[in-house]
Amino acid sequence: MRAKGSGGVYRFGDCEPDFDRGEVPWGGTHVDITALEFRLLSVFIRRRGRLLTRRQLLDAAWGADTFITDRVVDTHVFNLRKKVEPVPARPRFLYSVRGMGYRFDG
Repeated sequence: MRAKGSGGVYRFGDCEPDFDRGEVPWGGTHVDITALEFRLLSVFIRRRGRLLTRRQLLDAAWGADTFITDRVVDTHVFNLRKKVEPVPARPRFLYSVRGMGYRFDG
């Protein structure tokens, strides 16, 4: 993890989420990201390099008492990938692990 300033900024590729300010600058512009997508990105960064199941992501981003389907996780990860990957169809950071979940290697 490469931090800048107060330590609240993380960088991967051209993306620099700032957790102190709640912003996601990417390539000189700001990414329009929802609060839920920001929570998901935060979970992925804190647990980078590890496989996260859909249930783990649900618990971490939505809360353990939330009753939604796994497909909701897939949809939000898909939307997040479109915002933080240079070429979403060929991810460099946020990978799907077929039948298991997702892994962030940023």
